[in-house]
Amino acid sequence: MFVSHRDLIEKKQISEYVTKQVLVSPKEGWKDHVMRMFTLEKGGKAPHHSHPWQHIIYAVEGTGNLYMEGKDYPLTAGSVAYVPDDADHQISNAGEEKFVFICIVPERGDQ
Repeated sequence: MFVSHRDLIEKKQISEYVTKQVLVSPKEGWKDHVMRMFTLEKGGKAPHHSHPWQHIIYAVEGTGNLYMEGKDYPLTAGSVAYVPDDADHQISNAGEEKFVFICIVPERGDQ
């Protein structure tokens, strides 16, 4: 069993504009998957990329954009998205405030 709060979980600076937190993983008992939370400051984004695993995105706060397979999908708090295996995608902050989202991947996808 594991219970915590996002404010108590270690934050790892990925870049000048991006912070990552591992909320739940095999370390906490969730076998095979990892739930991460990313905070993108204004101007923050991930590079265009693809990988051989699917993942799920849930927007927590702010305004973002999911570019996937040549199309833009606006994201706001409460938005959900499924990104299939090998899909070319990028997520970015599309607003003036921070954009926070949860991303669930298989354990091998937490790099």
